[in-house]
Amino acid sequence: MSSPSRVFKAYDIRGTYPDQIDEALCRAIGSAVATFTATPTLLLARDMRPSGVPLAAAFTEGANAAGASIIDIGLASTDLLYFAAGHLDAPGVMFTASHNPAQYNGIKLCLAGAKPIGRDTGLAEIEELTEQFLVTPAAGGEGSVEERDLLDAYAAHVHSFVDLTALKPLKIVCDTANGMGGLVAPLVFDGLPFDVEILFGELDGTFPNHPADPIQPENLKDLQRAVLAGKADIGLAFDGDADRVFLIDEKAQPVSGSITTALVASALLDKNPGATILYNLICSRVVPEVIAEKGGIGVRTMVGHSFIKQVMAETGAVFGGEHSGHYYFRDNYRADSGIITAMIVLELMSRSGIPLSEMLRPFQRYAASGEINTEVPDPAAAVEAVAAHVERTGGTADRLDGLTVDHGSWWFNLRPSNTEPLLRLNVEAPDAESCAQHVAEVLDLVESLTRP
Repeated sequence: MSSPSRVFKAYDIRGTYPDQIDEALCRAIGSAVATFTATPTLLLARDMRPSGVPLAAAFTEGANAAGASIIDIGLASTDLLYFAAGHLDAPGVMFTASHNPAQYNGIKLCLAGAKPIGRDTGLAEIEELTEQFLVTPAAGGEGSVEERDLLDAYAAHVHSFVDLTALKPLKIVCDTANGMGGLVAPLVFDGLPFDVEILFGELDGTFPNHPADPIQPENLKDLQRAVLAGKADIGLAFDGDADRVFLIDEKAQPVSGSITTALVASALLDKNPGATILYNLICSRVVPEVIAEKGGIGVRTMVGHSFIKQVMAETGAVFGGEHSGHYYFRDNYRADSGIITAMIVLELMSRSGIPLSEMLRPFQRYAASGEINTEVPDPAAAVEAVAAHVERTGGTADRLDGLTVDHGSWWFNLRPSNTEPLLRLNVEAPDAESCAQHVAEVLDLVESLTRP
């Protein structure tokens, strides 16, 4: 039998099927979530992975046995599930492994109103309850199951973030990588003045074309070719559960999550003068610079959706962005949505009448390394060793999330992975040459300090 400790992570539940996550475990998780939330109804959705069908059915059995009824909204993107949790004010359960390969599956959870559930906000308690229900299964509950279609309501919600009358004819290529973008992108774009080409739109959780992980440059090549071949105005790359989006400009150049954050922040500050905008500490310096230039209040956060959603609730921020392609909106129940972000960018393009590459030029001020992963025996110890070195040499550092060291003209952040023996490095500098030089410096430092 699968062990909860192998699959309960910092923000969600995730593992390989059927050796790490199976029906027996999901049945116990269903009882645990029903018990923890103590609400009469749970919302349930799944992505296109074949294992999602039996796992979601087992979860339903466990939830019903513990007395909770299920509203099954069927195949959905994760942001559609978050919308449902806000719209219907009920806890949500999403079966997905996001960008992970086909053998993986997992569960993302939220409370009513799309409030996040992470390790410190309920996931640890759910893990303990799951252990108990694996030993003594729930029985005697009389929960029911109801199917409900929220697609039209979701599309109307997405449309509410833009002025539909301002949209102009644009040619769009969407690479949905056989993920849930193949459901939501055609739904949202239907009836709008766009010429839309969908690449790999068939829902297929075996990912026969390429991985649904657009943060990896090799997974953008099909989209880049299609943008150039079709002379498209923009390319949109969605991950497996379609809560993230990455942009490709008309020259087939990828747009970083930081630049997209700065662009959307600028637009929302035009509509909400003086508003608070969140950005995680891996984002480019251009993000806080743009927020300040636009008269907004920038708040720097840790990496991760549960942290950002919590700070959004505390500050009333209208928007938050992450380098990883997650974009959060106050008016989307503080949840992230790739397709809402895409709609805002398409409205900006429609109003400006200039190519996306020109729109982005004012935001392209620095060179970034992207996230570089290095395998080390003890990532946390490696961070502490670098921190001690920085302290000895008089550098400026902070410990908001891992270690961020500011050298004035350039900076770097080191964070240990939550789940793997990896050290994650991000570097930003004034230009590509100096960025590469500083990456080499930091990696050499890590190697020297962690050498046996």
